[in-house]
Amino acid sequence: MAEPVALLAMALEAPIGWPDAVQRRIGHPVGLFAAIIDVCERRWNRPDRSDAARRASGIACVLILLAMTIGGGLLLEWMAHLLLGRWGWIMVALLAMPGMAAGSLHRHVHAVVIPLRAGDLEQARKAVGMIVGRDTAHLDSAGVARAAIESLAESFCDGVAAPLFWLLIGGLPGLWAYKAINTADSLIGHKESRWRAFGWAAARLDDGLNLIPARLSGLLLCLAAGRGWRIMWRDAHRHASPNAGWPEAAMAGALDLSLAGPIAYDGVRHDKDWIGSGRRDLNGQDIDRALRLYRRACLLLAALAGGVAWAWG
Repeated sequence: MAEPVALLAMALEAPIGWPDAVQRRIGHPVGLFAAIIDVCERRWNRPDRSDAARRASGIACVLILLAMTIGGGLLLEWMAHLLLGRWGWIMVALLAMPGMAAGSLHRHVHAVVIPLRAGDLEQARKAVGMIVGRDTAHLDSAGVARAAIESLAESFCDGVAAPLFWLLIGGLPGLWAYKAINTADSLIGHKESRWRAFGWAAARLDDGLNLIPARLSGLLLCLAAGRGWRIMWRDAHRHASPNAGWPEAAMAGALDLSLAGPIAYDGVRHDKDWIGSGRRDLNGQDIDRALRLYRRACLLLAALAGGVAWAWG
């Protein structure tokens, strides 16, 4: 039987996430990626440079991240097997664990439910503001619930399915290369004039890396619910992202809700299309339903990882 590195990494992370005490003491590996991206952006993304130069610099930033993560991943795998021999895969799983986010995502989304149930809308806004990029200060309770469920659906791909997929495909180098590019996309892969040229490479590569995992995420959510297929196929392309619409539309169809719609970023309203044909007056119970579906989808994903390990064995 092949070493179930991906399965063990997911099993270790799911119950505890990335503990706050560890975060305070040593941070998280993506913090290193963010620091590198920040240095590159400040030095190379100056407004006095041409778009061509900024795009070339953005490509260089991506190549630095890939060289660091792929090279570092290969070195760590070699050291693990050198030190522990046939049991080196356990160390590899431990090194992969921070790249998974099944438990962390569940904890952060559940943190929105608690104040929402208690009627503390202000605290619910703060909690959801920790996991979304949109303006949250003026969201009503339905808007808070919608934001939390959308983040859960999209992050099921970015934080769970895609890292697991690239860990299975490329080991530690594949996992951490994905996490670095996904971090770069979240920080600089935007369409605003400041980021458009410099973040072009990160955004396009992130789209490519999520192409299969996003569709897999949607399929797993529909399988876990036993429904949602029609809405997923119909509405996945209504999202601005070529990938995020798949798990989001699957979630909307599975729970018979309407997601997306008008939202605001930095005080500017964006009239996004609605995804799904169900209720729009969402509440804390809908977040609970989404979390139950998410847990079932994660179990299916874990079974898939176990099946891959068995098949390769």
